[in-house]
Amino acid sequence: MPRRKKIIIFAHMKLIEKYFPALTETQRQQLTALDALYREWNEKINVISRKDIDNLYLHHVMHSMAIGKLLRFKPGTQLLDVGTGGGFPGVPLAILFPECQFKLIDGTGKKIRVAQEVCQAIGLQNCTPVQLRAEEEKGKYDFVVSRAVMPLPDLVRLVKKNISREQHNALPNGIICLKGGDLQEETKPFKRIVQTTPLSSWFDEEWFKEKYCIYLPC
Repeated sequence: MPRRKKIIIFAHMKLIEKYFPALTETQRQQLTALDALYREWNEKINVISRKDIDNLYLHHVMHSMAIGKLLRFKPGTQLLDVGTGGGFPGVPLAILFPECQFKLIDGTGKKIRVAQEVCQAIGLQNCTPVQLRAEEEKGKYDFVVSRAVMPLPDLVRLVKKNISREQHNALPNGIICLKGGDLQEETKPFKRIVQTTPLSSWFDEEWFKEKYCIYLPC
């Protein structure tokens, strides 16, 4: 690996460790490996904008891990990542919570293949990417997570059936999604129960301004 790239990855990992200081050596190694893996796959299958690949850690990895700031999932928690694309937010979250189980679904087979290959390459055994549409998913989960995959009312209609009634965590089971911009219209139907947290309350970087973590108990 060129020295300059090593320096960039080192700086990005230091940034992640600033906000997630309890990472194990295995987690650090898995996160570090993502750069080369996503660059390699992005040359074959465009899962991340080629203009944005240099921002992989800030815009995709750390952004995904923001969900772990909202709630530290208890061991054994079952999570479904809907519309995962190449593995976001599911892959970084599965690294962050190795004792939880993640199923990643997306209707596009080539994107799921990327997530599968990345998981295999870093030995991520608690993460199962599957080509599947949300309408077809029958399983029950503690939480459904997503990253700007569709408007919140549409997501609720698709996945409410997948939320388990058995509670294991500090927050009731439900939907946790990452979104940006003006969210008033899509959160309006749930205004009495929806919780909107600015990512800037957790991260100092400018990029996280006007980006939010939405939690909706179901």
